[in-house]
Amino acid sequence: MAAILRFRKLCFLEPVKCSTVSVQSFEKPKNDEKQSFEQPQKPESLVSAIERVLEKPKSKKIKKQPKEWRVPEAPGVRLKRDGLTPLHPVVLVPGIVTGGLELWEGRPCSEGLFRKRLWGGSFTEIFKRPLCWLEHLSLDNETGLDPPGIRVRAVPGLVAADYFAPGYFVWAVLIENLAKIGYEQKNMYMAAYDWRLSFQNTEIRDQSLSRLKSKIELMYVTNGYKKVVVVPHSMGVIYFLHFLKWVEAPPPVGGGGGLGWCAKHIKAIMNIGPAFLGVPKAVANILSAEGRDVAFIRSMAPGLLDSETFGFQTLQHIMRVSRTWDSVISLVPRGGETIWGDLNKSPEVENICYTSKAQYLQSSSKENNGNDTDAKRSFHVKELPRYGRIISFGKEKLELPSSQLSIIDSKELMRGSASRNSNTSCGEVSSEYDEMSRNNIKKVAESDAYTASSLLDLLRFVAPKMMKRAEAHFSHGIAEDLDDPKYTHYKYWSNPLETKLPDAPDMEIFCSYGVGIPTERSYVYKLSSSDRCKSIPLQIDSSAYGSDNGCLKGGVHFVDGDESVPVVSAGFMCAKGWRGKTRFNPSGISTYIREHQHKAPSSLLEGRGTESGAHVDIMGNVAFIEDVLRIAGGATSAELGGDRIYSDIMKMSERINIRL
Repeated sequence: MAAILRFRKLCFLEPVKCSTVSVQSFEKPKNDEKQSFEQPQKPESLVSAIERVLEKPKSKKIKKQPKEWRVPEAPGVRLKRDGLTPLHPVVLVPGIVTGGLELWEGRPCSEGLFRKRLWGGSFTEIFKRPLCWLEHLSLDNETGLDPPGIRVRAVPGLVAADYFAPGYFVWAVLIENLAKIGYEQKNMYMAAYDWRLSFQNTEIRDQSLSRLKSKIELMYVTNGYKKVVVVPHSMGVIYFLHFLKWVEAPPPVGGGGGLGWCAKHIKAIMNIGPAFLGVPKAVANILSAEGRDVAFIRSMAPGLLDSETFGFQTLQHIMRVSRTWDSVISLVPRGGETIWGDLNKSPEVENICYTSKAQYLQSSSKENNGNDTDAKRSFHVKELPRYGRIISFGKEKLELPSSQLSIIDSKELMRGSASRNSNTSCGEVSSEYDEMSRNNIKKVAESDAYTASSLLDLLRFVAPKMMKRAEAHFSHGIAEDLDDPKYTHYKYWSNPLETKLPDAPDMEIFCSYGVGIPTERSYVYKLSSSDRCKSIPLQIDSSAYGSDNGCLKGGVHFVDGDESVPVVSAGFMCAKGWRGKTRFNPSGISTYIREHQHKAPSSLLEGRGTESGAHVDIMGNVAFIEDVLRIAGGATSAELGGDRIYSDIMKMSERINIRL
């Protein structure tokens, strides 16, 4: 019966002559009869032939050949083939941590390390002489400059930040692609500087800003009076923002270039992973020398990072050294509650979190027209995270209405800072916590939550020396009147909310950053159970988790970003603060957002990926590299495609009520 049905189907679908087949054709053939199409006179052989045709052929096992891995063509090679050649000189500005540091003078323990890298490279000295290494990376706690008898300086040249460690690229991929279209050291420059120092101190100690000014002027002249394209990364973005004010300001504080210097010398600024408005993880670094990863290690191996076993005391040493680096304060969130939210709400109020398996589902962006408001994500979360509470003591404090929170007045907190232990029994002080009484430390936790405004008082309380020194160089507010003479002071120059962009209407500014990666936004803290000397009394509560698939994991709240910088910090100035003519951008410099949707590499063969949006890995992103090469080759923003937006940055910006 099955054979009949298959045969009828064949007749229906295929142009086969079926009229010659009789009922007798389906009788069982004799064994001695040959089954062949060459004997049509025998109906038995025809039936057998048809059944044999309809029968599924046995699949042969074909040995799969190993998939050949092909290295994708470099964007520089393709663009060179399309006729792209160097036009504008390019200046690269590294951010915090990624630039190399070398020793020029040191203590006896540093014998044999003259002009050897202490930071960046192989890091072998960490294992050979760790305490000596830490001593030479520290700055003076009073001046923020060199300690007596120690001189550590930035490594010069393109090698300063091409690789952070062997095999781990930072700028190397971009440099190589620029070279493929014809760039070399005569028209490409790495503006290396000592990233530990406050921005003005890089000029006072090393004349880094003066050397950058001279180099740009030289490249401008020697390259046919072509304006420079500047590509700063991370903290280097606000370092260069400081430079824009410094270069036009009169000496001795400024560079004396005059009000038209930027308009004359700079074509475009292509900011990568910009930390314009700071990063919350800088607060966690100051409070407890930890972030998401360190908190996880502490939860998995309690006491490992705190224990004096084997003399580790890792976090204490990290805190002692990093609290001498004034540059860390430049990354503390700026703009207060106006930008980062209050106890009840924040610009990311509609942020949606994802499961570890869920993809960041977004449809393609709307070129030039801003945000893709119809993009849908994987699922909704019942809890409503209050990201404005950047520091909370206890998970339950996150869910309470602000009216039920216990908030200590900042004046009361600062009064407690006056009563500190002058004689500590801990011997050599590991951190400023050792100078605080346990009662004063407990007072910190009596205030249930801290916002971007009140956490500045918290930092002044737990790190008074660092804040006193660094706040002479940095400010974190929003200017009421930018024409007030006080804003001519250099402490305001790196804050985009307290300074004006230069009068350069033909210049273009790009905010290029990754999206689609969970990024630290706020923290749940607890008091440490240890009372011993040299312990850090505050730590992230890694046991704090939100509802299933929520935004709170391991004591850390996450939002959209590039793994280091939240979207609101990276994109707000280009989306709203500087867009069009505003009081922060009086000449109407054009600003554009170029977001890169993160796509993790599909295999180990892809390395760190060519479509990554991660904070450092984006430097190997093919689309980003193409943007830089095209602008350097003379393309305009219109030819680049204008805005490319995947995130909710436009909605977030609308929720920020700021006078423009």
